Amino acid sequence: MIRVAKNKDKIKILNFCKNTFSWGDYIEYVWDFWLSEDYLFVFDKKSPVGICHAFYSKDQVWIEGIRIDPNFRRQKIASKLVMHAESIGQKKNASFSHMLIDTQNSSSIEMAQSLNYEIFQTWNFYSLLPRINLNHKIKYAESICPKFFTHYVKSWRWLPIDDSTLSQLCENKKIIQSSGFDTDSIAIFTDSEHFDNTLIVTLFPGSKNSVLEIFSFLQNYAIKKKYERIQILTKDLLPTFDSLEHKLSFYLMKKSLINLN
Repeated sequence: MIRVAKNKDKIKILNFCKNTFSWGDYIEYVWDFWLSEDYLFVFDKKSPVGICHAFYSKDQVWIEGIRIDPNFRRQKIASKLVMHAESIGQKKNASFSHMLIDTQNSSSIEMAQSLNYEIFQTWNFYSLLPRINLNHKIKYAESICPKFFTHYVKSWRWLPIDDSTLSQLCENKKIIQSSGFDTDSIAIFTDSEHFDNTLIVTLFPGSKNSVLEIFSFLQNYAIKKKYERIQILTKDLLPTFDSLEHKLSFYLMKKSLINLN
């Protein structure tokens, strides 16, 4: 009943995804990417009634895009799709599985907890408008100690951070830090692989003033590089800043895949 998605499934699946949220859904924009990445799973009952995508990286399974046809909910289809993704992760020797759930989505939280996922961290999503802003003291980081960070966000996937990842990000000038404050702020930024002209920022705030310096840099950087939107993900609540808007809060859910059998 669970199989790999085919391109001919697209129309049927998008039909039951279009009203997922009050504003619609994003599946239509990522479908082709997920199909090309493989591991886009379909629950089939003579026609597709559920989907789930999994992304496997290093020691982790990232589970995303769980969608169930409203006519087939409460049949544990989502749970079966997640367990299928986990089983492949175990074969790839992944130790952990993660997923992101809106803190207000009680049914998805309940589903995840029934599969022994726990709330690992709470993250906040902010948007920031690009603007010309030269008022900042920011430098590109040359080296960062990984012990203070567990994950960074790339295309809305929380990926594990280690020494080699940080070294590569520093080399590519993707990590910035404030300079001259008692507690500096650090930000990792990447291009969205699925949405055009979108800068995705993982922010690790220090002092309030150092965070404001980061905001100013990001606004100006986005103007220079012609980004249309800045998306900031952070575990902290951020200080007030012109055009900064808090959108949603999410739970980063975590499950150990070791010794499941």
